[in-house]
Amino acid sequence: MQFDWNRARAFLVAAEEGSFSAAARALSTTQPTVGRQVAALEEELGVTLFERVGKRLELTASGLDLLEYVRRMGEAANQVSMRAHGQATSVEGLVTITASEVISAFLLPPVVLRLRRDHPGIDLEIVASNDTRDLRRREADIAIRNARPVLDDLVARKVRDGIGHLYGTPDYLAGLPQPLAGPEDLRHTTILAFDRGAAWLAGLAHLGVHTPPDRFPLLTANHLTQWALCLEGAGLCFMMRDVGEPDPRVERALPDLAFTVPIWLVSHRELRTSRRIRLVFDALAEALAEEGSASLARLGRGS
Repeated sequence: MQFDWNRARAFLVAAEEGSFSAAARALSTTQPTVGRQVAALEEELGVTLFERVGKRLELTASGLDLLEYVRRMGEAANQVSMRAHGQATSVEGLVTITASEVISAFLLPPVVLRLRRDHPGIDLEIVASNDTRDLRRREADIAIRNARPVLDDLVARKVRDGIGHLYGTPDYLAGLPQPLAGPEDLRHTTILAFDRGAAWLAGLAHLGVHTPPDRFPLLTANHLTQWALCLEGAGLCFMMRDVGEPDPRVERALPDLAFTVPIWLVSHRELRTSRRIRLVFDALAEALAEEGSASLARLGRGS
């Protein structure tokens, strides 16, 4: 159906004003124009919308039935106009963010506080998991990942390359049989590990750390648990510099040993059409582009 909004608007205002002449004044047009628009809408829809009762218009049953739908159209048109002129600022709805345990616990809180302060209508759900969620199935709206997605139907933006180091408490490092001079000395330490698999060992070897599998007496797939064990002096933990550097309880085990942690923001294609998802996506991009908990905290306070 080729629906003409001008005709619907003439019908709406006539119903609210009670006459074509009053509607014409409200619309800054003429009475015959309003009458023609209403008549054209009646012909288009195949119904009678008004009956004349004296000098006033009374809605028919069909007109009364359609009025609420047209009124909603009018409210939507007003919202479009207000949005275009910057007068409507509320954004509402749920946005689900998935990120690793560490990013969820240490980097997201200040961003979430800022979003809740500036846009209280947005509800946020954080899925803290090292498992990859399927954005195409809407298991999340936005993902923070450490690798570029391979699927073409996702929207991705690289935020920055983060840096990570191996951290330990001063007491743990002081209690080692010998000071750490290089990666080869890590054979004498306890490195908190996710597993003893080939991928983990290959990653360590890439950093110059050649440690046999039996040197990992503490295993946990939960990175936050690894960090908690590290803080208790149970061993050394690989951690992002954003988290490790501001924490006075730890220091780098080997200052020159570093690894790269790419940070990507990924979303499904609804990012292009959903204002609330785009707003959260852009806020995350701005905050995560700055390294360090202090800078993220400043963003969270809006300074």
